[in-house]
Amino acid sequence: MPTPAPFTPDPDPTPGPAPTVVVTRTRTGGWWTGLVLSAVVLLFLLIFVLQNNAPIQINFLVWTGTLPSGVALLLSAIAGLLLVAIPGGLRILQLRRAAKQGGRRAR
Repeated sequence: MPTPAPFTPDPDPTPGPAPTVVVTRTRTGGWWTGLVLSAVVLLFLLIFVLQNNAPIQINFLVWTGTLPSGVALLLSAIAGLLLVAIPGGLRILQLRRAAKQGGRRAR
């Protein structure tokens, strides 16, 4: 029966540099992150609306109605978002058109 060789430690026990792994960001990863964050925000909005369900009277010009307070606040936030997003989106389109036309002129 053969005898095992005696254990001899390595002369240099310090490990070499760890291999570096470069992970690049992808569009799919960005979409996934956006979807997860959107789901969390929607969950918080749902909790907000369900917790604020006391009816309040809404008056606007000649219209009068009753809505739960959470729904009324959510609708006003959406209206405010649209007041900012629509002109901003139109300005972005205007700048893109100007950039494309400027690129054609330079050629």
